[in-house]
Amino acid sequence: MPPEPQSAQDTISSKTSNNPSSSKMGEKNSSTKSLPTEVITEKVELKKKLNMWNGVGLIVGTIIGSGIFVSPKGVLQETGSVGLCLTVWCVCGLISLLGAVCYAELGTTITRSGGDYAYIMEAFGPLCAFLQLWVNLIVIRPTAQAIVSLTFAYYTLQPVFPDCQPPKVAVCLLAALCISLLTFVNAMSVRAATMIQDVFTAAKLIALSAIIITGIALIGKGETEHLEEGFENSVTDVGKISLALYSGLFAYAGWNFLNFVTEEMVDPFKNLPRAIYISIPIVTVVYVLANMAYFTAMSPREMLGSYATAVTFGENVYGAAAALVPIFVALSTFGGVNGLLFTSGRLCFVGAREGHLPGLMAMININKHTPMPAILFTGGMSLLMLTSDDIYSLINYLSFAQWLSVGASIAGMVYLRFTQPNLPRPIKFPLYIPFLFLVVTLFLLIVPLVAAPYDTGMGVLLVCSGIPVYVIGVMWKKKPRALLNFMEKFTSIGQKSMAVAPQDVQH
Repeated sequence: MPPEPQSAQDTISSKTSNNPSSSKMGEKNSSTKSLPTEVITEKVELKKKLNMWNGVGLIVGTIIGSGIFVSPKGVLQETGSVGLCLTVWCVCGLISLLGAVCYAELGTTITRSGGDYAYIMEAFGPLCAFLQLWVNLIVIRPTAQAIVSLTFAYYTLQPVFPDCQPPKVAVCLLAALCISLLTFVNAMSVRAATMIQDVFTAAKLIALSAIIITGIALIGKGETEHLEEGFENSVTDVGKISLALYSGLFAYAGWNFLNFVTEEMVDPFKNLPRAIYISIPIVTVVYVLANMAYFTAMSPREMLGSYATAVTFGENVYGAAAALVPIFVALSTFGGVNGLLFTSGRLCFVGAREGHLPGLMAMININKHTPMPAILFTGGMSLLMLTSDDIYSLINYLSFAQWLSVGASIAGMVYLRFTQPNLPRPIKFPLYIPFLFLVVTLFLLIVPLVAAPYDTGMGVLLVCSGIPVYVIGVMWKKKPRALLNFMEKFTSIGQKSMAVAPQDVQH
């Protein structure tokens, strides 16, 4: 049976302030007596600093990364026609909205930060939650952050190397600088991190608005030749259509990220669902209109042959001003890295607070009120991924795991409807909505088993690799005294060096 529902404050108190022993995957954490008490003047906790528009900026800024600028060709390649391509972009927006509506109910019912991890924990217990946490923090999130930062570096350096590919070393170094800078900002100030997110979200929307307005102007001039092709040459193979949906939904990834920071939202019962309802339609409209604009200035064949769709569009339309397009792509990806780091740090923090990660990760800087150790760990893992030559294949392996996580969260929502019908639900939708989304999720899980069994199998294997880690780290309670002493000393040094303490500790 799932645990009885707790408020966020109850959970915080039970997991941290009243039980500091729940730190190193269930081991004893050092106390906060090593910190000078005179420097702590208020409760150590994450402050509620995110308003509705910060939430909109976080969702839109995280969803709109490099995908819409770089590779819309992925959907076109699998659909075969302009009409079906645009239809898939619309369907992906509807699927994302359907899922986001379910997450609005989840986020206002289970008000802890952590997103999928918190919801799976509530419904299905610690093992399933740990596996979700394991695969996200060790591979999915760091890999995604590394890839987006590499894209940022590539497009930032492109104007410097107009006639050739930027040197790989220079790209990696700039990507590392991007991750390091944003890790520092997120560790030092929630306000600065949200300000960066808001500014760079505005920049990418301005860039896409320019592309859309240009497309509308070209349509007004009669440049509709490729749009008029409609559904000519459309594919009918279900497998290819499912791959087109995967490509489109990958570009919409991030619609559930606001649920990772629920505890830091001002009035989350009102602002979380409103931010979701505003953000997803904005992204859908922008994506569909941007793709229509692309087809006014390039043929489907030209799009399929382009490495960066927006850059080719700019070269065909803007002439000398086309050099601005890579700059806007860089701005977009910079904001995307910031959003990923912000939410990934909170996922790490919540996992440690539940006793699934070292206790130091569950601590907050007493002056900045940021989960500093968790953010530094996330940034460090992302830097480590930059050294890998095979990070793109990891993303392919784990698409299955990502949708399995989302599906488990929605299944947990349905499960809790029956097992805990009296749980307070400020927002409650008819059951056919989560059931409809689960049908879509099952389709997205089953088809890859047939179409790409190797990639799917590798994803499942990586998820299952967390089981022995859970057994040793969490279930094994009687660890050697030497190991416990080492962890206590490590935690004490970490507390002193970063001036951090467990959440909700009064001094």
